[in-house]
Amino acid sequence: MWDRLLRHLASRRGWRLWVTAAGLGALAALALPPVHAVPVLLVAIPGLLVLVGAAETARRAFWIGFAWGWGHFAAGLYWVTHAILTEVERFWWLVPIAVPALALPLALFVAGPAVLAWKAREGWPRVLVFAGAWVLFELLRGWAFTGFPWNLLGTVWAFGALPIQAASVVGVHGLSLATALIAATPLLGRRAMAGGAVALSAFAVFGLVRLWPAEAPPQPVGILIVQGNVAQELKWREEQRIPILRRYIEGTREAALAALRELPEDHGLVIIWPESAVPFLLADDPEVRQLVAGALPRRAMLLAGTVRAEFGEDRRARRVFNSLVAIDPAGDVRGIADKVHLVPFGEYMPLSGLLPIRLVQGGMDFTAGSGRQAVAAGWVPPFGALICYEVIFPAMVVPTERPAWLVNVTNDAWFGISAGPWQHLAAARLRAVEEGLPLARAAQTGVSAVFDSRGREVARTGLGETGVLMAPLPAARESTLFSQVGLILAASLSLMLFAFGWWLSRR
Repeated sequence: MWDRLLRHLASRRGWRLWVTAAGLGALAALALPPVHAVPVLLVAIPGLLVLVGAAETARRAFWIGFAWGWGHFAAGLYWVTHAILTEVERFWWLVPIAVPALALPLALFVAGPAVLAWKAREGWPRVLVFAGAWVLFELLRGWAFTGFPWNLLGTVWAFGALPIQAASVVGVHGLSLATALIAATPLLGRRAMAGGAVALSAFAVFGLVRLWPAEAPPQPVGILIVQGNVAQELKWREEQRIPILRRYIEGTREAALAALRELPEDHGLVIIWPESAVPFLLADDPEVRQLVAGALPRRAMLLAGTVRAEFGEDRRARRVFNSLVAIDPAGDVRGIADKVHLVPFGEYMPLSGLLPIRLVQGGMDFTAGSGRQAVAAGWVPPFGALICYEVIFPAMVVPTERPAWLVNVTNDAWFGISAGPWQHLAAARLRAVEEGLPLARAAQTGVSAVFDSRGREVARTGLGETGVLMAPLPAARESTLFSQVGLILAASLSLMLFAFGWWLSRR
């Protein structure tokens, strides 16, 4: 069956070739969250390599890889259009072009490995060169132009804790390397496919061994996540400011009292509100903080996502930050973390003043924080703050001083009811496994969740729901190998495989 299918793909010519390449890339997107149809990669990746191998020139191989990548990223990021629809009256013209245009530069990160694979000899050399190059280009994608490591190939395994435990050693890029190799085995015969099955079994055994020990007792802290479920198009309307604030305050007051009744007397309660939860500058508005503090019981601390400003002598904002602030029951600010890694076009405009459009809401670009630091807020165990998509960057989520846990606040209302929030959630889960730290995630409209230090789901809300989530704060695990060496191991393995495949091609 495989041979017949692959021969059929190799025979594609003309417009059918480009449609087939883009279609195989789109098919591969089904392996990503939330579908996780991983077996489709056994067709999509061998299909790409067959099409590349049949190309007459390197230039043609480049465009085949480009078409595959364009189909893959257009299908995997279709939900970006929903963010535009929140202001459709301003950006209606972007609706049909935003996702196809975004997929164009991302497709280059598939075209590169495709050309290199074309230059390698058919068989194992080509597969090794392709897999190594794929991950090296993934690493480049996470860095170039501020980086966009969304939907890395290794995230296809993030449907559960068991398949992703190897990320504690090699990170998500190591999972990508193994996935690319295993997915290409139909090109190499039955023995190679059997070897791929053995490799998958080894990953499963490693996962079982790592998950087997009992979890350490949780930290003496309860977590209460409030998911307000505020639609993005309503968020900043003047008439909605007070209702949104009231929704969070009332939801917090009732749930916090109930949570404290269940907690031991010596436990505290950390309440988490998502990114820019309420349309007020909490850090800069004492009156609103007092209203918020009225909902906080004595043993509670609020961690709230908010916009923060620095004002000049004329009381005009000079700089604005996307921040997480800690507020105690007295209404005092006990800690602040500013977002370090801002979203291009979403939080600041690259080449400011040179582009004819402005997509950032408001009249000012956000300012990046000075650096990532563990936040110490009173009695709360020190935590690392990750605001929105900061959580998608492997090896860039933990400050130098290792915290006791990670807090991710996000406004996934931009993504609507789509695959976007689930893809974001998968990235957060992988960061918990890589770093060996529990992670609490508060999302404006889902998916909010708590993961332990091995990526096991402790609690989760639904997407598009209003409600609260209560969970204990899991214990931190000893630092993982990945937390110590970062991306070096996955990059080294990828480079070695690439070099070995290249050497085999030249023998």
